[in-house]
Amino acid sequence: MPYGFSFDLSEISKSFFRELARVAQERKLHKKIGVRARNLAEKFRLQEITGLDVPNALQLVEDLVDVHMQNISERERFVKTKKRALFLPHCARKHMDSRCQAEFNSELPSYKCAHCSSDCLINQATTLGESKGYDVYTLPGGSCIPEILKKNRYEGVVGVSCSQELKLGGEYLKQISLAAQAVPLLKNGCAKTTFNIENLEKIL
Repeated sequence: MPYGFSFDLSEISKSFFRELARVAQERKLHKKIGVRARNLAEKFRLQEITGLDVPNALQLVEDLVDVHMQNISERERFVKTKKRALFLPHCARKHMDSRCQAEFNSELPSYKCAHCSSDCLINQATTLGESKGYDVYTLPGGSCIPEILKKNRYEGVVGVSCSQELKLGGEYLKQISLAAQAVPLLKNGCAKTTFNIENLEKIL
């Protein structure tokens, strides 16, 4: 389930995300995350930069910290996996119309990137994932994942999505004992969503 609000974190300093990672490592703070999230939101002027009201800004920070914590807790198990899949959001394509030459496979269901635009984030992420031996799927929605996983025996999964969907996906993957890593979106919405390609490379 996506957020009921839009956000754009692309203008926030990278130190914000470093601070999130640091907080995520301090596991004893997790129970007090509401207070810590409010401090982070104020310190990095999250409300001012994103235009979100305080409750939504806090929810976003809390979810980002939860995603980082999931990554940390699963990292050791993930690095031991061999057969892996990378799931990308179709809304990060440069074009959402016929200019995008990706082919849709209704059996999986997912898009297969045709590498038609060098400045397309999905093209860059697909090239990166494939170079590291991942099977790459560009998905129209998270509900496609169970069907793909039923048809393929992956040991590890990397997902790119908004934090809320990543949390839900992480819970599902735990149920089926799949090691996972996640890359949250910097900007959400139905089109032109963005994520940090350098962060994805580190996770892969």
